[in-house]
Amino acid sequence: MSKKISCTFCRGTGKDPFELLSPISDCLVCNGKGQVEIETPAKKCVFCGGTGRNPLGARVACIVCNGKGSNFSISDQPCVQCKGTGKASDGLPCTRCKGVGFN
Repeated sequence: MSKKISCTFCRGTGKDPFELLSPISDCLVCNGKGQVEIETPAKKCVFCGGTGRNPLGARVACIVCNGKGSNFSISDQPCVQCKGTGKASDGLPCTRCKGVGFN
């Protein structure tokens, strides 16, 4: 099942929040629509903190949730490797849960 939510990457504006190509460029996550479709049940992306933005400092979408700010997960059990943080010791996504934080 899926539902539409406001795009977290552009905060629903439909415009590229970093104006990488130009001030009028469309958001690369929602393609200018201001909304994205997510699979449910969804949990806030622990890798980016639900912002949809790459926490590694690049001005691009989160590599775990693809900029949507949430991930599909039916489990409530935290990943045994990253303890639910979604991050490996080097700051990259956990290899066991793929950055989702849950098994």
